[in-house]
Amino acid sequence: MKNQRLFLVLFFLLVVFHVQADDLDDFIRSQMQKRGIPGLSLAIIQDGKILKAQAYGFIDKEGKVPVTTNTLFQAGSISKSVAAMGALYLVEQNKLVLDENVNIQLKSWKVPDNEFTNDKKVTLRGILSHTTGLTVHGFPGYPVGAKVPSVVQILDGTAPANTPPVRVDFVPGSRWRYSGGGYTVMQQLMVDVTGTKFPEFMKNNVLSPLGMKNSTFQQPLPPELAKLTATGHYNNRNLVEGRWHIYPEMAAAGLWTTPSDLARFAIGIQNAYAGKSENVLSRSMTRQMLTDQKNRDGLGVFLQGDSTTLRFGHKGRDEGFDALLTASVDKGQGIVIMINANDNSHMMGRIVDFIAEYYHWDGFPIKTAKPAAVDVDSRALKAFEGRYELFNNRMVTFEAENKRLFTIEDDFADEEFVPVANNKFTSTDRNVSVIFNTDAKGNVTGFTLKDDGQRYERTVPRIGPLADAKKTNVDPDPSRTPKILAALQAMVKGGKVLEEASGLTLGAKRDFAGGMRKPETLKSLTFIHSENVAGRGIQRHESQVSEIVTYQLKSNQPDTFILVHLTSDGLVTDCDLVKK
Repeated sequence: MKNQRLFLVLFFLLVVFHVQADDLDDFIRSQMQKRGIPGLSLAIIQDGKILKAQAYGFIDKEGKVPVTTNTLFQAGSISKSVAAMGALYLVEQNKLVLDENVNIQLKSWKVPDNEFTNDKKVTLRGILSHTTGLTVHGFPGYPVGAKVPSVVQILDGTAPANTPPVRVDFVPGSRWRYSGGGYTVMQQLMVDVTGTKFPEFMKNNVLSPLGMKNSTFQQPLPPELAKLTATGHYNNRNLVEGRWHIYPEMAAAGLWTTPSDLARFAIGIQNAYAGKSENVLSRSMTRQMLTDQKNRDGLGVFLQGDSTTLRFGHKGRDEGFDALLTASVDKGQGIVIMINANDNSHMMGRIVDFIAEYYHWDGFPIKTAKPAAVDVDSRALKAFEGRYELFNNRMVTFEAENKRLFTIEDDFADEEFVPVANNKFTSTDRNVSVIFNTDAKGNVTGFTLKDDGQRYERTVPRIGPLADAKKTNVDPDPSRTPKILAALQAMVKGGKVLEEASGLTLGAKRDFAGGMRKPETLKSLTFIHSENVAGRGIQRHESQVSEIVTYQLKSNQPDTFILVHLTSDGLVTDCDLVKK
């Protein structure tokens, strides 16, 4: 009788878990379908162990070869977190010093001194926490078959490198700014002090000790591993030519891995922090790694939550691949998600929130009941359509449909906002509301973003309406269009052409030195709309934007519009390609 009761209890638990697992799997598949994601792989950590490892979809949009939990994905900038552990290991081996001038140990290349480094020097701590003043945010990688530069060529921005030189342009330690260039300096530093190739060093001292058997920093991949990879897709879901790019900037963006291996990395940090095991780093060094240096940035990882709900993690993006890692410091919980597409939506965040609620984890937003909708005049609803500057160089687009507002990301519907008042809309996904603001003439100038979960609010300025080729306006200054076209063509080409071009801000010349991947050609511009945004606080490439002009493009990108960001003196400081 006792055995029968035990069997029934176990059977009940299995049924419950299966139903829950189906709920989770169904949610993930519905999110993938909504966003057109070819393949996704994830790992969930519970009680310090991998509770669930699951793969969904296919290695490419053709849908013939399924993704498995052993399929390799590019980790993008999560590579920095793993590489950081390698650098901190060298600190504990007395090969590197956190607060020493890195030029003391660099042999193959030195950080060029200038007026910013007279009193403060570039240090490993500054590199790991993005506070050194080193330039170059990220790297586009190199197409398969293209000539790949050495790390020294990348650091100096010399051919065939496709990014500007890595240099110091503000006093080290004075502020925070993300720098993949800094991690590339660190890569060279680690090679110089060990005399070992970077992939080999990382395998022997980080990947293997943590049990990350399916991970490698080898760039390019050897043929036997290349067969195990997913294929990258851009945000329009077109295939990356050659399936993926090559990243000689290995520490910044070059890790090939699986969610299960990244979960093992996170568990390694959790165990070391708790003093349970010290496979790579000691407990004291791990605690330094998870200590806020500046801007909620530790040493190679970003931090979230308070002292009781502290989490560490990183996001990653390479050409055609996105990834996310978040894990608790002391609760034995975590999630890793990897997809074979660039996706600018909240999809991965929605999956994280669903999993956290599903397993009743603390420190994540608790979703309130779905808001009750009020009736809003359709003409008023249309007025709220358009683009808004959510963050610096990060737009959010609203489109009206079925008496709702939907954000549009990568030409796919993303987040639904329900009207709860004439000018207030609440998300059905998160505890977030937007309240639209107007000027004295009733024109929408932006919205107030209220995040009840994080208890903050801020103003988000309007960029302009959705583009419509059927609704053209008279160009207020047609004489400037040829100058703007010439400036944009220089941005496409980059290099010396851009350096010698007129009509561009210094920030645009610096940040587009490597050219633009899209459009590949730019033949003519047709004026569509102009929006005066002076005073709205929009900044692109360190210049204030005064006007945003929308043109229809004649280029290799059909049915595309381009938003041109102009300063008060008419200089081009940025541009964005949009479909509508």
